[in-house]
Amino acid sequence: MTLTSKVRVAVAAEDILGEGPVWDAAAARLYWVDIKGGRLRWLHPGSGETGWVGVENQVSAVAPRACGEGLLAARKDGLGILDPKTGSFTLRFDPEPERPQNRANDGNVDLGGRFWFGTMDDGEAEASGGVYRLDPDWTCERVLDGLGIANTLVCGPGGDRLYVADSLARIIDILEFDPLTGAPGERRPFAHTRGEVFGPDGSAVDCDGYVWNAQWGAGRLVRYAPDGAIDRIVDLPVDHPSSCAFGGEDLATLYITTARWLLSEEALARQHWAGSLLAFEPGVTGLPLPPFAG
Repeated sequence: MTLTSKVRVAVAAEDILGEGPVWDAAAARLYWVDIKGGRLRWLHPGSGETGWVGVENQVSAVAPRACGEGLLAARKDGLGILDPKTGSFTLRFDPEPERPQNRANDGNVDLGGRFWFGTMDDGEAEASGGVYRLDPDWTCERVLDGLGIANTLVCGPGGDRLYVADSLARIIDILEFDPLTGAPGERRPFAHTRGEVFGPDGSAVDCDGYVWNAQWGAGRLVRYAPDGAIDRIVDLPVDHPSSCAFGGEDLATLYITTARWLLSEEALARQHWAGSLLAFEPGVTGLPLPPFAG
């Protein structure tokens, strides 16, 4: 089933590479980043208030912290704590000092409060990306390697599977993991866009265990059933949706980040919403996720 209506602009913007939406339940805010534009943005849906602060070094993913002090943030030089009021960043560690060509990409918290994040070659030339698990005690383990662009990294409602996309390979896999320890298990195929010119990007999981995937270059969101079958397609008025997240106090709104990155002037003239935060109500609520427990 294809849906085309009720998608709206939640925040009009011109993000170069909007990414990483995440709902902060304690603050009742949706955060997202413009990786290439160097901004952390936020929306308070209850009041309609929006804001942004400048950030450095390609912040690509953030997550609220259980202690409430700043945001966990991933950027080109590593992971640390970001102050959402000032944009100041305190680096905690670099997971890939031997790969200076890489930067962090997508990242999300699982039901156990661990943060899973991916990396990629910033020039998109080599399959040098990995997937990492950051535990609440700040120990970090590389669990997958050899990815082109590590994306999605959202857990299922059982807390024992991680959806992992490689946008360059145009695949989404399931990585089983121990919900108590986070130890990785079997990796198996879930869905793909091989043979197409577009690839899977960021995702969100709803309360029924369906995966909503933003498909870069295709101008659409795809809702995949737990068995990988396409359940629904939502057409969008932009070529480059990059990720999505459920937000609002009832988690009934699906927010979609978009990008102007690599679009021609002609394409931008047709896509007035490119770079804006989009939203719609899909008729299903999101899976509640905890803050990072560290």
